[in-house]
Order: sequence, then structure tokens, then C-alpha cells
Amino acid sequence: MRLYPTFFKLFFASMDPEKAHHIGLWGIQTLKNTGITRVLKHYLQPHPDLQTTAMGLTFPSPFGIAAGFDKGGKAIPALAALGFGHIEIGTVTAQAQPGNPQPRLFRLIEDKAVINRMGFNNDGAAAVGPRVAAARADLETEYPAQTRPLIGVNIGKTKTVELDNAIDDYLISTRTLAPQADYLAVNVSSPNTPGLRTLQSIEALRPLLQSVREEADRVSPHRHIPLTVKIAPDLADEDIIAVAQLAQELQLDGIIATNTTIARDGLGLRSPKTKINTIGAGGLSGEPLKTRSLEVLRLLKQELGDTITIISVGGVTTARDVQDRLNAGANLVQGYTAFLYEGPSGQPTLIADFSNSAAKTPKLIHKRLPPSPAGASHIIQ
Repeated sequence: MRLYPTFFKLFFASMDPEKAHHIGLWGIQTLKNTGITRVLKHYLQPHPDLQTTAMGLTFPSPFGIAAGFDKGGKAIPALAALGFGHIEIGTVTAQAQPGNPQPRLFRLIEDKAVINRMGFNNDGAAAVGPRVAAARADLETEYPAQTRPLIGVNIGKTKTVELDNAIDDYLISTRTLAPQADYLAVNVSSPNTPGLRTLQSIEALRPLLQSVREEADRVSPHRHIPLTVKIAPDLADEDIIAVAQLAQELQLDGIIATNTTIARDGLGLRSPKTKINTIGAGGLSGEPLKTRSLEVLRLLKQELGDTITIISVGGVTTARDVQDRLNAGANLVQGYTAFLYEGPSGQPTLIADFSNSAAKTPKLIHKRLPPSPAGASHIIQ
């Protein structure tokens, strides 16, 4: 019997979403200081057959946790113990910032969705960098070679920095965080920083990605740090193709698709329209994003083939969804909002299944997990 959804209805559903976020993050962090992490690792370590090579890196599993779950890199070792193949932290900006005014986080329970206008609230690159370095050192000690969960760092623009100075702002974060990261993600697609999405235009995106690539190479001359860009689901199809072509031109390592959507119509939302209108602006994530995210994945796969890694995120709410993304051509898959409603007992865990041929055919099941600290997986964007 899965208890978390019932626990959510009784306890978390009536709690302010951001308060629940902080409680959940605290619960996750406390795992590191207990023996629970050893138990979790025993139950949840990915099957060796799930090992995946992407961007020149070895991932113990293709399934990871998306950016927004752990904005400051405070819970990386505990998240690793939950069985994720990678943990993408952030979004981190060059300067610490409080984000947008509260309330800024809202549930659409009927839709298993969330609307957020957080605004990149984070401690800043200078504070996050040492945490990532320490977490990476911990994981390298705790996990045998080729089984360590990898750490991605998602970087964005500081809100108070003008768009004309955006490149310099991203370079500060790159300089500080790239040497600590297994891969870097450039976020130009959050709807909650004014003007940020204009950086998705090819004219603005090309110099930004070129500059970040050059800076990452400069600060890490002996290790190639894979570079990815995260795009919005609201881009027109022709603009998605243009970004894919730019990624090939610049020899990017990956594209992350997709971020949250500003759309409300055409998503099949069941929540009352009056409630949605009252919430107002923000990026919507969760189950309603599934169809468009899958469309973008297929479009990218058709354009890119196997030349660039595609990380699919958005509307991944079940184990079947993870399998569908892999079948549609994703190299890696990320989840996030589903944990708000399903908790750790619903974590999709990949189990490899081999056919008579040599080909690997991953299948997905829901793996029963040990009890988690109260609220430990009630983390929201």
C-alpha cells in the first residue's frame, strides 16, 4: 500500500507550498547525517545494466532529478542515495538573490501540476560552488568507479543584471561552478526572470553559448565539461529546429527539453479557470506538460539524430513516461513535479531487461522504497 499520496492529502495539501518545500529539503538534508542513506543505497542503487553513456560521461542510470529540486546544492549526497543517475542543481546565478515576492508557488492538485514564479532564488555562485565540490568529493569516496551519480549545475542570469551584460553575468557563474560540475546547463528559458527568454533567439544565444564554452575550457583545461542548453516548450517548432542546428554548429554536448510553460490553454487543465486566473503568471510544470514536452523531444530527435544528447524533462509523472521518453529518443530523462504528489514510493526505477538479442531493452517498474523522513520528497519548484 502506497501511503504517501494519502499523507499528502492529510498534511501537505493544506500547507503553503513553499513552506512544504523547505520542510522537505530539510528532511532530505538530514539523511546525510543518519544511517538511512546506507539503507537507501542498498535498496535503490541502479541495476548495472542501466549504466548509460551520454556527453562522454557514464551515468549509473538514465533517470535523474531536474533543476529546481535542490537549488543550492545542499542535499546532493542524500538525493544520490535515492537512486538518481544524476542530480541537476540550481538554477544558480552569479549573485545571490531572494527571487520574486511571495506567494510565488501554487499547486493545481486536480492536474498534478505546479505553477511557480520563484525567480531564481538562490545563494549565488560563490556560496554554491564549495558545496558542489564537497558533495562531489563525498560521492567519489562513497561510490565505486562508474557508479557515482553525476552532478549537473544549472546557471541563469541575475535578475538585476541588464540583458546587454548577460554574457558577463553567466561567465561569473561558469568560472565559479564549471570546475565543480560534471556538466553545465545554461538556462535561458525560465519565464520568471524578465527578458530571459529573449536569449533563446539565435542572435543572442550564439555568443552566449560560445562564451560559456570558451570560459569553461579556460577554467578546466584538463577536463572537458559538457555544456547543455535548456529550452522552453513555448518556442515555435521552427525555433526549436534553429536551436538544434545552432547546437550542432557549436558542438554543444546536449539540449535539455523542456522548461516550464507559460501556456494555460490547450493543456486540458481540470482546475477551475478562476483559480488559474487568480494565480496569474508563472511557469507551469507537471502532467499537463507531457504532450508538448514529448513533441519537442521527437522534433529534436528528428533533427539531431544521435549527434547530440537529448535530456527530456516535463510531464514525467510515471515509470511509463520515462520509458516513453527513452523510446522516443531521449538519452537521459529527468523528473521533478511528480514527487510532490507521489512521494518516493512512486519513484520510477529503471530495471534492465535483455531480449534474446544483444540489444538492451530497459523496462520500468515502481520499486517499493523504505519509509522516508516526513516530507522528504515533498519538494517543489
